[in-house]
Amino acid sequence: MAGSWLPLINQPQFTASTMLLLTNGRVMCQDANRRIWWALTPDANGSYVNGYWDPLASMRDARMYYGSAVLADGRVLVVGGEYAGGDKAEDIATAEIYDPYFDFWNDISVPAGWYQIGDAPLCVLFDGSVLLGSINDCRTAIYDPVGNFWRQGGQKEDCSSEETWTLLPDGSVLSVECSNHPFAEKYFPASNRWVSAGRTPVDLVDGASIEIGPALLLTNGTVFAVGASGKTALYAPPKIPDQPGIWIAGPPTINKAGSVLQAKDAPGCLLPNGRVICVAGPMAANKDDYPSDAYFFEFDAATNILTQILSPETGNLSPFPGSPYEGRMLLLPTGEVLFAGILTASRESRVYAYQPDKPDLKVVAMLQPKIEALQGVLDGNTRTLDRGQTYLVRGKRFNGVSQAVSYGDDATMATNYPLARLVKSGISGSPDKVWYCRTFNHSTMGVATGDLPCTTNIQIPQLQDGDLGPTDLFLVANGISSDPIQVTVR
Repeated sequence: MAGSWLPLINQPQFTASTMLLLTNGRVMCQDANRRIWWALTPDANGSYVNGYWDPLASMRDARMYYGSAVLADGRVLVVGGEYAGGDKAEDIATAEIYDPYFDFWNDISVPAGWYQIGDAPLCVLFDGSVLLGSINDCRTAIYDPVGNFWRQGGQKEDCSSEETWTLLPDGSVLSVECSNHPFAEKYFPASNRWVSAGRTPVDLVDGASIEIGPALLLTNGTVFAVGASGKTALYAPPKIPDQPGIWIAGPPTINKAGSVLQAKDAPGCLLPNGRVICVAGPMAANKDDYPSDAYFFEFDAATNILTQILSPETGNLSPFPGSPYEGRMLLLPTGEVLFAGILTASRESRVYAYQPDKPDLKVVAMLQPKIEALQGVLDGNTRTLDRGQTYLVRGKRFNGVSQAVSYGDDATMATNYPLARLVKSGISGSPDKVWYCRTFNHSTMGVATGDLPCTTNIQIPQLQDGDLGPTDLFLVANGISSDPIQVTVR
């Protein structure tokens, strides 16, 4: 069974593009190829569908396609930019960091000797550092957000242009080589080197444009990769980390009418129920052609079946009237998935929330974050927390089983970090009130951390006097919530 779509009540009055989930629960969204950003804030009851948009500070450079990531301290990194400001000849080599707490952008340096970065892929590693690939050669670089410096990364087998990178549970990064398809490789941070990950059983790369689709780590530990060739593949990591691993062919992307479709730059997202939602469009005839319609699918790893589902905007199996490559997906802490698309004819933005089927309770039990300790004044069995103050939370599975969100090199929007929300039960049948705490300085940015002890800091929001008192605290990772901890906010 597939989920359902709900349009946002307040549609954006700008061209919605890359979205990032801030650790205060807001969604940061760029006005495409401009310096301007907006924030979607959920309403008082925690609904993003009923949320509202506010302007954020503008960054220095306009960027179209670029590397982006939420860091362990809650700040946001953007690197490079293709077609910057509409100039198709420019691949800029600049970087900026956004601080949501102060609503301010700061310029930072780029790797020494890098004169073009463009839409290069990047990946936040388990220790919070950031791996960046070069679009021109085999170099990689690693950014240290704490020390604010770049160092040299391991040499790849090919350049990183157009590649999709996926963080694995052992801390390595998987990549299908677009310029050397059908081969794949993995990066190991401990030894700062790339090793072979074998070759895909089917070619996932569109040979003309050298493009590929999303690749998502699943709850069973395999990676589901969607190709720009009309094909998919599954990768099983090896027991010995530096061995190649095993690839098998997945189901082709075929719609109900029997047409083969391609994910030539397209979004995908791991749902809390363990399935994947993804997008594909009609096969393009030429290198610079991109599909003008988007068909939606759900992949179930348990059955190895890829099923076409209803599209937003149309409400049926006919396609969304916009190109897959202009679409973006983002997993929300509610378990919903935001889809932002652009209508081809009018160039208007449409944003929908996909509400998937409820996950199996056994799956939830395996993936659910667990709060084991919380700072604060202990009064009986309840922690007393002061509004505006920061507290350390300890527990397990704070980062989810996967980065959960994938697109490719053009739009990296992973959500494998903990969020915290306070929920105060409504009185006499009225809706619950919901507030998100700011989280920051997570102990790890890994995935599928299992029983590894985790910590994060939470800052209690400045609640109004009438909202103080008993409430429930939840920790959320990739849309799956912990059991509540009862607290009193004073």
